[in-house]
Amino acid sequence: MSAFTRHFTSLSIMLVGLFVIAMSETSNKAVMNSPAPIATVLQPNKSPLVTFRILFMTGSASDPKSKEGVAALTAAMLAQGGTRSLPYEKIVETVYPMGLAAPLGWQIDKEMTVFSITTHLDNLDKHYALIREMLLDPGFRQEDFTRLKTDALNFLRLTLRNGNDEELGKEALYNLIYSNHPYGHHNMGSVGALERLTLADVQDFYKQNYTQANLVVGLAGGYPASFPQKLTADFAKLPVGKAERMKLDAPKLDTGMQIEIVQRDTRSTAISLGFPIPVTRGDKDFAALSVVASYFGQHRSSNSYLYQRLREIRGLNYGDYAYIEYFPRGMFQFEPDPNLARQQQIFQIWIRPVEPKNGMFALRAALYEYDKLVRDGMTQEVFETTREFLTKYSNILTQTQSARLGYALDSRFYGIPDFNQYMRDQLAKLTLADVNRAIRQYLRSNRMRVVLITKDADALRDAITNNKPSPISYVSPPAKEILDEDKVIQDYKIAVRPENVRIVPVDRIFE
Repeated sequence: MSAFTRHFTSLSIMLVGLFVIAMSETSNKAVMNSPAPIATVLQPNKSPLVTFRILFMTGSASDPKSKEGVAALTAAMLAQGGTRSLPYEKIVETVYPMGLAAPLGWQIDKEMTVFSITTHLDNLDKHYALIREMLLDPGFRQEDFTRLKTDALNFLRLTLRNGNDEELGKEALYNLIYSNHPYGHHNMGSVGALERLTLADVQDFYKQNYTQANLVVGLAGGYPASFPQKLTADFAKLPVGKAERMKLDAPKLDTGMQIEIVQRDTRSTAISLGFPIPVTRGDKDFAALSVVASYFGQHRSSNSYLYQRLREIRGLNYGDYAYIEYFPRGMFQFEPDPNLARQQQIFQIWIRPVEPKNGMFALRAALYEYDKLVRDGMTQEVFETTREFLTKYSNILTQTQSARLGYALDSRFYGIPDFNQYMRDQLAKLTLADVNRAIRQYLRSNRMRVVLITKDADALRDAITNNKPSPISYVSPPAKEILDEDKVIQDYKIAVRPENVRIVPVDRIFE
């Protein structure tokens, strides 16, 4: 072999080796940079119905500063706007023969945005084709943007601010507790920010937040075995994004009670009060606090303690409830919606509207009974009764296919197993000592926040700051023992400094 041949052969071998190394490095980089598979929660069964819950881990807490409401408006544009090829009116016409009034439901909260629908298996291909196009190829038409932005503004200004004292009070309480915090504005945004939003803002939010990393696909029902793979392949067209859950600090609240009186031309007085708690569904004391909230004020239950003391015995109002998880739209429904999972929650008492002349008494009664709960705790008898009720109640929460899927998605968020089994297991090992310890640990708050909606705000503020007696007015007086207790309640001291009782005109709420 000549020297030239030997040199050429060696050069060839070296080049082949470099090529192999380069290809290997390219291959490794492709593996390293390839997106993780889209997360799925699958619940196949033999039902002829197929339920979608397409969840994006983004919400109003991701609204940029001064653009509060862009997350909600983006979701509305996807669910109630057209695609590039179809106007929204045409989409509605398409699903109407399927027995549906809308092609896709939507819900937004602080850290979650979910699109949901249940369709018949016979309509699956046709309906899914619409959903896919709506979420992956939105039209972002100016006329849809204008219509939905107007809807959002009207909701805050008219529906909530001037037409619904109960939901207004509850949402104003959250805004008060979470002031200067990513949770510190209504999920639909603020009036001032919404007015400034542009279609470009929505398009930017969609590009940045509707990513594969933020996506969890939930499916339940009798869908074909190959369908989840088809769906995830379609949604792989979204940008990859980064899987980074927002890290939130607890709200920074000054010590001492603070009261906000919202002045509105209304015929009643609505009351909401509460404070932050460091317990969510995945924490060890969640079951204990669930027992406390259920005993004290189970939603829409006439057997709960507050309901009995304020409504049943005294006839003050329609109902009185307590919560340890966010529960919007409570006046319209008996069970909470799933997919409202949050890193942070509050303990909340909701006193449904009372006559203004009894507003001060109702506030005192709520604080009196709350303080008694914190001081005395629960008894063995009520603990066992409440625990038995809650053990069965989780089945009511998950009685539909859509709800079961929603709770499964929430369980993924909180890092817990199946919700029903989780609650049964936690409740089974719970003791009265656990519950009363949780009461002492979490409910002894010196950061109580109170929101009242009323017409004569000045008179109510004067009564609170000067601790004026507030005797209750009855049409039909109750038993003597209740009247004797009323005398204690009517003078019950509200421990708040005058400077911490503020009057806010209703048109400044959510502004």
